[in-house]
Formats: sequence, structure tokens, C-alpha cells
Amino acid sequence: MGKWNRFRRSKKKPASPAAQDSESTGRVGQPLGPGQSAIQPSYLQDDDLQDTGAAREEHEPDIHRPEPDIHRRKFHMETQPEEPMLPPAPPGQATGRPPQKAPRALKGVVVLAIGLPGSGKTTWFKRRGVTPLSSDMLRTILFDDITEQRYQSLVFSTLRSLLRARLIARMPWNYVDATNLSPHERRQWIQMARQLGYEVQAVFFDVPVEVCLERNRKRERMVSEDIMRRMASKLRPPTFEEGFSKIVVVRVKSKEGSGEAVEGEI
Repeated sequence: MGKWNRFRRSKKKPASPAAQDSESTGRVGQPLGPGQSAIQPSYLQDDDLQDTGAAREEHEPDIHRPEPDIHRRKFHMETQPEEPMLPPAPPGQATGRPPQKAPRALKGVVVLAIGLPGSGKTTWFKRRGVTPLSSDMLRTILFDDITEQRYQSLVFSTLRSLLRARLIARMPWNYVDATNLSPHERRQWIQMARQLGYEVQAVFFDVPVEVCLERNRKRERMVSEDIMRRMASKLRPPTFEEGFSKIVVVRVKSKEGSGEAVEGEI
């Protein structure tokens, strides 16, 4: 009877902390053998195991541990070849990006005249046997009056439609005779031409406003001096940054403004 009581007392003995922490055989509470230690999950870091201070709450943030620098985390992407057995690409193409397409062939040229009234634009075209698309021509066609100025937006929207029709028809050379004083006024012409695959060139009539005023007084259709000077204040020379591939500058040869012009390319 005494042996039986001793046996019952030995079975009710609580397990040691080491036995409760053991998962070596999948049975929690199994006593550890000689030389064995409790298994810890691999995701626990050393500083977590060495934390012998006061017990922290399960979700309490650690204010002493710096937050991870997410800005240093970057994804690097590479493009694998479709056929692994093919030889490697040349160094110029081994960039991880698809090769660029070859530039498409240009369909033709659009030439914009830029200058004040009386600067010699119309004369320049006549000497070359060119009939340009011009705002004066459209005023005559639409209103039977070359001096009509009340419908400027209608005139220039129609002029752009005519140029677009020529570009769609793949006409190789296209000339626009208008003042085109500022980059803002020239932008729509340039964008249309380049979107349809055309090169854009400029012919800039760099003529002093006094010469233009003198020529204007001799013309049948005169522009008032106030309007001429306001237009001269808006005139800006063309630049390659606007999208021009070639710029021709036309200047008068003599100070008297005899009408003889000198051309030069930029």
C-alpha cells in the first residue's frame, strides 16, 4: 500500500519548465533528455531571446528598435530571353529593354513663313513660283474681301483644315503664308505636321519695323501703324526648340529697304 501511494504521488508531480517548453517529439510537456534544450522558432531573433527585462505586452511596440527604411527597398527587373538556347544579344541590345523602333521616313516638308506685314513674304513666294496657303487668300475666297478682319478664328481654323487635307493626301511640299508671330501661334502648325510625319521648316523675315511701315504705306491694302507696332512687339524669332528642323533668315540688303533681300540658313 505504501508503494502504491508513492507511485501515485510521483505521477502527480508537475512537469518542470523545461519539460513544458519541449516540442522535440511533438508532445508538449515531455521531459527533456540529457543535453537537450528547448526548441525555439527560427523567427525569434537573438535580441528577443535575450530580453530579460520586464515582460512586455504582446503587441507593445519597441521604441528602441529603428523602423525599417522602406525607401531603400527597390525592385530590380530583368527581361529574360524568349529562347534560352539562343546566343546572347549584342552588348548594345543587352539592356533589359526592347529595342527601339527605327524612325519612320518623313512624308514631306511644311514651310512656315514668319514675319510682319510688308516684310516681303508674298514676294518671296512669288519669286519661287509657289502658291502658299495664306490667310489673305482665304479672306478673298470666304468673304470676297481681302481686308476682312472680323472672323480671324474662322479664317485660321479653315487654313489649318486645308493644310491637314494636304498632309493626309501626302503632298510633299506645303507652304503656309501667315504672320505666325509667336511660338504660341506656331505651335499648332508644328504639332499637326509632326504628328502626320512631316518635317517643319521656318522662313523668318527679319525686317525692321520701319522698313515694313514704309512698304505698308505704298500698298493698296494698308495696315494701321498702331496695329503694325503692336504686332512687332509680339514678333519672336523661331528656334529649333519649337520643333523646326531648318530655319532660313531673310533680311533686307540695304538700309533704304529697296526690296532686295539676302537669305541665310541657320
